[in-house]
This record gives sequence, structure tokens and C-alpha cells, in this order.
Amino acid sequence: MFPANDSPLIIEDFDVRIGSVDVVRDLNLAVGRGEFWGLLGPNGVGKTTLLKAFAGVFEPERGGIRLDGRRLDERSRRDIAQRLGMLPQHTHYAFDATCLETALVGRHPHLKPWARESTLDHERARDALADLEMLELAERSCMDLSGGESRRLALATLLVQDPAVMLLDEPTNHLDPAYQVTILNVLHRQVRAQRKSALMALHEVNLATCYCTHVLLLYGNGEWDAGPTSELLTADNLSRLYRCRVRLVDDGHQRVFAVAGGAGQGRE
Repeated sequence: MFPANDSPLIIEDFDVRIGSVDVVRDLNLAVGRGEFWGLLGPNGVGKTTLLKAFAGVFEPERGGIRLDGRRLDERSRRDIAQRLGMLPQHTHYAFDATCLETALVGRHPHLKPWARESTLDHERARDALADLEMLELAERSCMDLSGGESRRLALATLLVQDPAVMLLDEPTNHLDPAYQVTILNVLHRQVRAQRKSALMALHEVNLATCYCTHVLLLYGNGEWDAGPTSELLTADNLSRLYRCRVRLVDDGHQRVFAVAGGAGQGRE
């Protein structure tokens, strides 16, 4: 997809490589307002690396990024953090703080030097924790959380940061199905109601079908495809993407992709 000038995140002529392996070649992409993108591909194809490159923390071989029309490398890290936020695949808390205090870290890019969080900032943090069903844990130490609780706290911190562009590396990791739906509903509401832009890496194809307006498919060896979910998520494309036979199950009410075959049938 060729960039649109009014898109908050524009990727131009992007080449990304890990060692001798190409992640993408000649990627041109525009992530528009109100768009929820899914980043799909097999294990090891470079989804995390590509998200880091989009965030400006991994150097591409070639190409550039525009954030709100201005090159990313022309902005300070503080300026970037006011507009773009990333949820990493793994979160490690270095300091013993409460969940509320941890969520408030998201406001730091917006604070003046030495300023403290305002009452409104505290309300934002509590609202984010409540949205992710964590308000009752507000005073618990972040060191005492389960993997799923830690994941939701990291997302709450991103919501408190309130960036216009959100990059999410497997946000449903460590979560049971109910909480997967909870956080994706929250993200979907943010994208639609506040006209934000989101791009998330995930493995669950059917979640992408339900929530994503667009998808970016990484096939390996630098090959990629991008476009509306309704056009690109087909059984043929997914079979090529994951190198196994995928079929579409459609009962007239819901479309679900499933791996075809049984015992003795696996990757092609």
C-alpha cells in the first residue's frame, strides 16, 4: 500500500534485515487514523524486529518513517513518546512499585521536568486499570503479578501514555481467552472512538479476522503483502503464510480459519 499523506504513521521504501535474512524489502505502508492493523507471519519471520524498526529502536537497512508528517529521526525520543507508544513482547519490572504507580509511568513523556502527576493523570491511570479489570490490584506490587496480570499492567501503562499510534507485540500473550477479548475490545474502542492507529503482531488468525481492519503479512525472505483484512485473509494466503493447509469454515454467521488435516499431517 502506498503512503497517504494524512496518515499518522508512514513507512517509506523500508528494507529490514536480521543478519543475512531479509524481514521486508521495499515496504511502503500507511497506517491511517481509525485503522487497526494485524501483523501476521510464522515464528522467526521478524515481526518483533519490524515493530522495533517502526518504533525507531532498530535501524533499517534502507528507508524512513514519518510520524505525523515529520521524519522520525528528526524528533526527540520524548517527542516520539508523546505520539507513539509500544507494548513489548516481554515486560520486566526493575523497581518494586504498585500497579497504580507503574501505570502512571505512562504519563512521564507528557510531564514537564520534575513535575508530578496531576489528579487527572491519576484518574487516567485508574480508568485504564479499570478497563483492563485490574483496579482491585491498584495497590499490589508489580513484582507480585502473574504473567497475565503483568501483561495487562503493561497495556494499562500504554493506555495511560495515550499515544496516537500504538505498536503492540503480541498483546494477547499469557492471557486466557476471556482476557484476550477484554484487551482487544479495549484497543478496538480506542482505535474507533479516538481515531487512533494501531498495529499489532499476533499469532491468532481468527482474532485478526474479528478485530483488524487491515493486515500486513510477512512471508519470509523479505516478501510481504498488505491490505484490508477482508481481502487478504484467505485460506490460500494463510496456507502460503504458515506453510500448512488452512481451510475456511463459514456457517453463515461466523468465518473461522482452521488447519486442515489430522494425525500425520502437518507443515508442508
